[in-house]
Amino acid sequence: MKRVAILISGGGSNMLRLVDSMTGDHPARPVFVGSNDPKAGGLARAAERGIDTGFVDHRAFGKDRAAFEAALTARLEAAAPDIIALAGFMRILTPAFVDRWQGRMLNIHPSLLPKYRGLDTHARAIAAGDAEAGCTVHEVTADLDDGPILGQARVPILPGDTSTDLAARVLVQEHRLYPAVLRRFVQGDRTPVMLG
Repeated sequence: MKRVAILISGGGSNMLRLVDSMTGDHPARPVFVGSNDPKAGGLARAAERGIDTGFVDHRAFGKDRAAFEAALTARLEAAAPDIIALAGFMRILTPAFVDRWQGRMLNIHPSLLPKYRGLDTHARAIAAGDAEAGCTVHEVTADLDDGPILGQARVPILPGDTSTDLAARVLVQEHRLYPAVLRRFVQGDRTPVMLG
């Protein structure tokens, strides 16, 4: 049985979908949910499900990313995960941290990578006149929102869509895609999952 740690920065809706998927015959179990924000709503929601939680407040470290990541690494190593799933974890990680977990860390991003790395993905897709948008699960590498693609889900961009409208439709697909990719990844299968 593989051990999965999930890192969040907010309410943790993707984290909850991952946690709730890891039951029954699933080959993994959640062992830790962590955050860079002690007030992240997802921490309480994970604790309600009996999962060990913790936080390392990035603000306490100022601009010292290495010190923040050292504290985060210590917390993760205590949980001894086989896999780390970033689920709305809003910190850019240094190459040293990524190297420590290389090949074992996943992220979900709200665009059809390689398009629209970074922030404001939905507004950028609408502004570009794209016909569709979506989300991507990928292995984390030292380059932001890069790394081998493990799955994508697509949604149409409708006339009159705002970034809020589009974000809501994409989130529905994120909740389908991430659990499907995680199950496959845990079994050692990196064949991309393509939805919708």
